[in-house]
Amino acid sequence: MPAHRGAGGVTRVIATTMFGLMAVLALGVALVSARYLLPAVPFPAPPMVSQIADWPMAVLAHVGGGVVALVLGSFQLVTRRGPRRIWHRWAGRTYVLACLISAVAGFWLALHASAGPVATAGFGGLAVAWFSATVMGWRKAVTGEFAQHRRWMIRSLSLTFAAVTLRIMLPMIPLTGLEFDVGYRAISFLCWVPNLLLVEAWLRLFGWEAGPQPSPYSMKRR
Repeated sequence: MPAHRGAGGVTRVIATTMFGLMAVLALGVALVSARYLLPAVPFPAPPMVSQIADWPMAVLAHVGGGVVALVLGSFQLVTRRGPRRIWHRWAGRTYVLACLISAVAGFWLALHASAGPVATAGFGGLAVAWFSATVMGWRKAVTGEFAQHRRWMIRSLSLTFAAVTLRIMLPMIPLTGLEFDVGYRAISFLCWVPNLLLVEAWLRLFGWEAGPQPSPYSMKRR
C-alpha cells in the first residue's frame, strides 16, 4: 500500500474517532440541557442561569436551538453519502435554522450577562462567530461550493460544541481557586476560541476532502 494512502487511512481513523467522541458528548449535553425546556427544572441549574426568570423566551430559544443543533450536528458528517443524503439535506437545513435561532437568542442573553462586560464580550463573540460560520456554510452549499461548505460547517460544529466544553470547564473553576464569576468570565472565551483554533489548524494541516464531490444538495427532488 502506498505511503500516502496509509497516512490518509490513519487520518481518517483519527478523524472518525475524534468526531465519534464529540458526537457522544454532544448528545449527552443535549439530553442534560433539555431540562431547561421543562416547566420546572428537575435538578439545580448552574448559578449563571438566573436569566431564566428575566428572559424566559430567550433562554428557551437559545436552549431549544442548541439542543437541536447538538443532536443533528452529531450526525451530519456521516450522512452525506448514499441513501442518507436526503436526511443530510433536510437535517442540515434544520441544523442551520436551529443554530441561527440559538445564536441570536444567545447574543441577547450575552448582552445581559450577570458576570459583566467580559462575559458579554466572550459569549457575544461566540454568538456572532457561530451565526457567521453557519451562514457561510449554508451559502457555500447554495452556491455549489461543496468542499468549502463542509469546511465552514465543521467550523460551525466546533462552535456548537462550545456547549460541551463549557460544561466540562465549569466544574473546574473551584480547582483553580478563583471566584466563580472570575472563572466564568475566562470560560466565556475558553469554551469556544480553542475549539475554533484547533479545527482551523486541523483543516489547514489535513484539509477536508478539498476536491469537488457530489453533495446531497445537488440531488433532485423526488
